[in-house]
Amino acid sequence: MQDHSDTVGSPSARTPDLSWAPIPKSRAHELVIEAIEEQVMSGRLSVGDTLPPERELASMLQVSRAGVREAIRMLESHGALESRVGAGSSSGTIITAMPSIALTRLLRLHIGLSNFPVGDVVELRIALERTSAGLASKNADDAARERMRETIERMSAAEVDREAFNEADTDFHVAIAEAAGNRLVADLTTAIRNSLRTQILHAFHHREQWTQLRDTLRDQHREIFSAICDGDAERAAALTEEHIRYAVAELPEMKLPRDDGSGA
Repeated sequence: MQDHSDTVGSPSARTPDLSWAPIPKSRAHELVIEAIEEQVMSGRLSVGDTLPPERELASMLQVSRAGVREAIRMLESHGALESRVGAGSSSGTIITAMPSIALTRLLRLHIGLSNFPVGDVVELRIALERTSAGLASKNADDAARERMRETIERMSAAEVDREAFNEADTDFHVAIAEAAGNRLVADLTTAIRNSLRTQILHAFHHREQWTQLRDTLRDQHREIFSAICDGDAERAAALTEEHIRYAVAELPEMKLPRDDGSGA
């Protein structure tokens, strides 16, 4: 990993003059993360800003460089930091906006570990996707509607199998979320739907009357799409909730490891 002690901040990136207080050495990397989070939440650090070099930050916080290095590594894995190798322009440890893929990865891991009951996840998904469908009915442009139409065409292909259908299904819901025009709703909706991708595919494979289920889900997607194109936000939201609840009821195998099934 890059040694941040010799890193020089990028001329194009702001390096704020921050006040860093020493922290206890126990759980050093966690406390370094907390110190960085405090600077972000206070507004003293924002996207595009550069952290002090590793050696300097360790000195200011009075912790080991190993603790700083581990904190940076963890925040990088979460998508909150990006280390750019080199010196001068475009180098250093930069505060970044967490991409949707990082949020999805974290959520998928927590769901896989059954930290959230599947019923809780489904109810949150319904709330988010109702909002997404309603907003998409008002905000979707021609390009967004074309993305939705394309996913339905993929679902309708004669040779579509369970895997391909699941991919198109996921893409349909993500397309609606992205068309909503609300970044937070879109990212949360996308993360929730993507985190359930494996469980839904598992349930598809255990469904004996697959053709009937596939056709019903596809037709429901068409109805949702039609409501969005008509600008009928209330109908689009209601159809989306009906669709999700139908799928959950028809796919009892969509349970998470160690889930007791109460949510489904």
